[in-house]
Amino acid sequence: MRIVTYNVNGIGARLPNLLRWLDERSPDVVCLQELKAPQEKFPELAIRAAGYGVIWHGQKSWNGVAILARGREPAEIRRVLPGDPEDAHSRYIEAQIDGITVGSLYLPNGNPAPGPRFDYKLRWLERLTRHAAELIAGGSPVVLAGDYNVIPTERDVYKPERWVDDALFRVEVREAFAVLVRQGWTDALRALHPDEQIYTFWDYFRNAYQRDAGLRIDHLLMSPTLTPRLQQAGVDRDVRGWEKASDHAPTWIELRSEGA
Repeated sequence: MRIVTYNVNGIGARLPNLLRWLDERSPDVVCLQELKAPQEKFPELAIRAAGYGVIWHGQKSWNGVAILARGREPAEIRRVLPGDPEDAHSRYIEAQIDGITVGSLYLPNGNPAPGPRFDYKLRWLERLTRHAAELIAGGSPVVLAGDYNVIPTERDVYKPERWVDDALFRVEVREAFAVLVRQGWTDALRALHPDEQIYTFWDYFRNAYQRDAGLRIDHLLMSPTLTPRLQQAGVDRDVRGWEKASDHAPTWIELRSEGA
C-alpha cells in the first residue's frame, strides 16, 4: 500500500496536475492539504471518475484537507482536530482505510513570529500531540500525514541560518515536534533515509526548485504498530517541475501487506 501526502496549493488550479499524477502513479491513499476551496466547490466527480473514493473538509480561500482511497471509500472518523471547539479552520480529517487510521493534516504556518499566528500554531501542535497520544494508546496502526509546516532539523533545509527566526524553524516549534515524535512515532522518510538531503517543498521565488533550495516540511508519522510494515519512502520530486505545479511535491511511504 502506498500512502501519500500532497499539499496541492489550490485544487482548482492544480486539478489537471493532480489527475495526471493519480493516473501515472496510482497511489492507494492520498492525503491532500491546502485545497483552498469551499466544501461545495471540491471536484468530487473528477476525483471519483479517476477511481478514488474521497472525503474532504473544504474552506473558502484557505486551508482545506481531504483523503482519497483508490477503489474504495474512506470511512470518516472525524473532520476536526479535538481540543478547541472555537477553531473553525479546516485543517484535519481522519478516516479508516483497510484497517489503518489515516489523518490528513495542515498545520498552521505561524508567521509572523512571534505573534498571534505563531501562538495559534503552538496551540494547534499541542492539540495534535494530545490527540496523537490517544491514537497511540489505542494500539491501532496509524499514519499522520500532512504539511506540518515544521522543519525538524538543520539537515531538512537549504541554508538553515536563513530560517532561524521563521515560524517553521524556530526552536519552540522544533521542540514541540520532537515531543510529538517521542511518543513513539516514526518519521518515515528519516527512518529510511537518515543522512540524505531530502526536500518536499520549493518556493516559487528565486528559482528555488532549479537550485534545489528546498525544505522538508511534509511528513508521514507512523505509529509503533505500523512501523514494522514500512518498506519504502520517498518524494515524487519531478512533479514539482511540472507546468503550473504546486510548490510541494507528493511525499509517500510504501507498506508491506499485513502479516507479510
